[in-house]
Amino acid sequence: MTNTFNRLTTIAALDIGSSKVCCIIAKISRDKKVSIAGYGYKASKGIKNGVITDINQATFAVCNAIEDAEQMANERINRIIVNISGDKIESVIKNALIQINKNRPITEADINKVVDKGISKVNVGNNELVHCIPTKFRVNNGEETKDPRNIFSETLSVDILLGLVPEINYLNLATVIENSHLEIAGKAFSAYASSLSCLVDDEKKIGATLIDIGGGTTSIATFQNDYPVYFDSIGVGGNNITNDIAWGLTTSFTHAEKLKNLHGCAFLTTQDQEETLNIYPVGEEDDSSIRQVPKSDLINIITPRVEEIFELINKKLDEIGLKDVSSHRVVLTGGTSQLPGIREIASMVLDKQVRLGRPRNIVNLPDTLCNPSFATALGLISFALNYTEKKPAKIISKSTSSNGFFSGIFGWVKQNF
Repeated sequence: MTNTFNRLTTIAALDIGSSKVCCIIAKISRDKKVSIAGYGYKASKGIKNGVITDINQATFAVCNAIEDAEQMANERINRIIVNISGDKIESVIKNALIQINKNRPITEADINKVVDKGISKVNVGNNELVHCIPTKFRVNNGEETKDPRNIFSETLSVDILLGLVPEINYLNLATVIENSHLEIAGKAFSAYASSLSCLVDDEKKIGATLIDIGGGTTSIATFQNDYPVYFDSIGVGGNNITNDIAWGLTTSFTHAEKLKNLHGCAFLTTQDQEETLNIYPVGEEDDSSIRQVPKSDLINIITPRVEEIFELINKKLDEIGLKDVSSHRVVLTGGTSQLPGIREIASMVLDKQVRLGRPRNIVNLPDTLCNPSFATALGLISFALNYTEKKPAKIISKSTSSNGFFSGIFGWVKQNF
């Protein structure tokens, strides 16, 4: 990507999901303003539950989305920031502590030293390291601080959040990118990227979990005190709702998707008992074969699956001690978050304040992109622009092009802002 200081810098983001593949090309000015130069999106092929299942079909979908974005932007790209999804992602907290000379305040060198000590412990095994984020600094064995510089203390410790995905899953994704004649300049979990485009600063500080409900998976990213502290996902999403409709009403998956999008709702009302819907049986194209069913039949299929999604999320929140924290907020995004009534079901099951999240941290977006479906792709732009992660040298050496790109982007940002 171009990193010359006398003209706009170009950043390209690629969101590979189970329902769609989306590419966005953005220009970054000297004053850090983002303008969208081009975008393209196509239906996914060869991708199931966020995992590559057919290399050729997935490559075809990626190439088509990128080609549309390039034509709109009138620019060729060769490096991209890509999302990582699937139901096998996980997060782990590593910590480190160093002694400090109590006769002087903590310096930037001390901070670098404790972070370096923390990441030196990283052992990813058969996983790909996606994130390595210092999240909490503590002085004097317990007092938490966001910025420990200039504080007198005898000790300094740090918690480092690691985001991991099975290496085999990442290798398949990397193969698709390579077959598309691109290099991976950087990577981020889908929910983390979405949180960067949808959450407001106060939510990150007070505590919030972003739930990105995609086609094949539902991903979560939890924030506390301005930092991400937890990543996870479940293998259930909007496609499961579509499948339930197809099986329950014995119709095609295409028609089931239309029914979900046009008439779907997450909870039942009295009016739904009276309204009827036309159902095309599987394999029948003649209008004479249409049968009518109450709309309530459709909603009674959708509701249990939606409740299941949030019950599974509730278990995740319980594991990290946030299930009963009333001040912890929830933000829904992703394509399936647009299902009417889903916010109310989430609030009821999770017993928390819930809002719907749309991309908001990039101004002057084209109307098409002002949609939860594009939260991840737009968040990847913000991720690249504000990149500060520091990874172990032994892991960086496996991906020198990625480290070089982000060193260039981060250095450009520091020099120009």
